[in-house]
Amino acid sequence: SFIFSHHCYVIISPEGGGNTPTMCLLTCLIPLMEGVSVCSTTAFHSLPLFVSLSLQDQHGARSQRSQETDKPHRRKGEKTYSCDECGKDFTQAGHLKTHQLIHSGVKPYSCELCGKSFTEAGHLKRHQLIHSGIKPYSCDLCGKSFNQAGNLKKHQLIHSGVKPYSCDLCGKSFTEAGDLKKHQLIHSGVKPYSCDLCGKSFTQSGNLKTHQLIHSGFKAYSCDLCGKSFTEAGNLKKHQLIHSGFKAYSCELCGKSFTQPGNLKKHQLIHSGVKPYSCDLCGKSFTEAGNLKRHQLIHSGFKAYICDLCGKSFTQAGDLKRHQLFHSGFKACDFCGKRFNAQLQQHMFNQAPQSSDGISCKECQLMSHLDLMR
Repeated sequence: SFIFSHHCYVIISPEGGGNTPTMCLLTCLIPLMEGVSVCSTTAFHSLPLFVSLSLQDQHGARSQRSQETDKPHRRKGEKTYSCDECGKDFTQAGHLKTHQLIHSGVKPYSCELCGKSFTEAGHLKRHQLIHSGIKPYSCDLCGKSFNQAGNLKKHQLIHSGVKPYSCDLCGKSFTEAGDLKKHQLIHSGVKPYSCDLCGKSFTQSGNLKTHQLIHSGFKAYSCDLCGKSFTEAGNLKKHQLIHSGFKAYSCELCGKSFTQPGNLKKHQLIHSGVKPYSCDLCGKSFTEAGNLKRHQLIHSGFKAYICDLCGKSFTQAGDLKRHQLFHSGFKACDFCGKRFNAQLQQHMFNQAPQSSDGISCKECQLMSHLDLMR
């Protein structure tokens, strides 16, 4: 027969030869053994195996519950792990450790093809997909393909037109919160990343890296049609639109079309007549800040770009390139870039009539005020 729900305390010897025994409350079925007290230590050792195991399991469960009680209560999704360097919060300690590698500057995983290094092996694997050329994720609306599903999802937000993240200062809106944060750095005026060679500063480290490629002179991306090379793949893609002749962005006021939306926006400033950027020295105003900076180089007298053949110097790299064509025997239209060996004047005069403002090129629809023969 059995004793049902018999309550008694049993002393369990410590594991590993410890000195402190544990007293445990027994509440289970225990067989009645004649002449033996259930509450004695001897009785515990003589109990059937299933009873001994239940005692130990009960003790282990109580110990685990005690440990959980000692831990601070944390709700699901709560970010309790903070980075001492930047204050960023994380839900898991492992995520914090991974993040801290960024501050350490240690990037042990390097790409064998281009040398770019990463803090995590997973990031290296994603990067290597770029070199493979495989882009299995395609947009159903425009056909653009991506090497990662996440990049496709981000791209699809463009077609939706939804931009839930807006800047409080200028009202510009973005599809992603990260893009808004990057934009807000512009308003702060803080540019912590500076070029060691020319001193130009940037709000983001990626922009600095892109800029440094200019000084290196390395242009890995070349156009198959004209041979022009670029430091970035994106710039090559934009350039290739010129050869395609496809101009999807048209001005509603004059009908002029452009290959890129940014160029259309810049053009529309001409119709508005607004020129917010003025030169402090001569008062000349411009529609874009970049044009003002180029103009100010004239006043500075600084000409960093020097011709190796004749020593003539220029304020801009583009002017030097156009000049060098004359040494090669070729000449180029100042605006459309078309090259000639001896028919540049004929190109400028025969295809467009002269005007009081200068000579107009029909191919670029802009006016040249420069000396054709230099």
